[in-house]
Amino acid sequence: MNEFVSSFWSWFIAAITLGGIAFCLWLLYTQRAWLGRQVPAVEDTGHVWDGDLTELNTPVPRWWTVFYILLCVAALGVLFLYPGLGSYDGLLGFSAAKEVKQHQEALRERIEPLYAAYREMPITEIAHDAEARQIGQRLFLNNCAQCHGSDARGAGSFPNLTDGDWLYGGEPETIVQTITKGRHGIMPPWSAQISASEASNIAQYVRSLSGLAADQLKVVPGKRGFDTFCVACHGVEGKGNPLVGAPNLTDNVWLYGSSEASIVKTILNGRENIMPAQEGILSEDQIRMLAGWVWGLSNPASAAK
Repeated sequence: MNEFVSSFWSWFIAAITLGGIAFCLWLLYTQRAWLGRQVPAVEDTGHVWDGDLTELNTPVPRWWTVFYILLCVAALGVLFLYPGLGSYDGLLGFSAAKEVKQHQEALRERIEPLYAAYREMPITEIAHDAEARQIGQRLFLNNCAQCHGSDARGAGSFPNLTDGDWLYGGEPETIVQTITKGRHGIMPPWSAQISASEASNIAQYVRSLSGLAADQLKVVPGKRGFDTFCVACHGVEGKGNPLVGAPNLTDNVWLYGSSEASIVKTILNGRENIMPAQEGILSEDQIRMLAGWVWGLSNPASAAK
């Protein structure tokens, strides 16, 4: 069914496009009989304004008609050489995506010598090489700052990359994996199993884990709820699990805020975060340079050696 619909619209677009050109040629034919008809002289319509402003009926000049026909012929040529008739690829096989890919390949060939010097260098050494850090920072600003901020300190739902707190681990290889393949973090909603009052109790207990002010009357029942619903991912002590991207709830680092209302919303409605994979955008060498810069943000002492 989908193939039929796609084929229908392809033919429809092609018919509309060619029909428009055919209509223009037909219009010229009926008006000028393919340039064989004598061009009429300028006619006075009899309409006059302000005593001396006369409306005339001026015929289209012959050169304009010829030029318009040539444009129609050129349009047909372009449509058959390049994609423009539905799903037809054109005789030259041109596509914008292919052109972009060719430009990317050409650019990579030009910058190949620059990255070759760092290809065998460990990421921990890349992190404290001045030139490599400049390259990594530019890559970050071009590809990552939209979400994590130009200072890499993140924002609501976007992790701070400078605080040493990592959902999946902060080892250089793990950072490379995260950049390359992306991440898809899901906190499941519990509204079907947990009431709003129970979620409030759990939220108060979770706040107490980070040393925040908490209602002690709610902390005890909140711990029971936490042990029932949350330990599978966050652990008995609430320190999280990097294997599944479950955050540490004891370090006072929050993606969505530490207020009771925010935590309750997270418990009841769940959260979903996607870090897009960059392997189709950045080369392997660029990912390593970027990973070195990011790793150095939370390891400033190591990066300064």
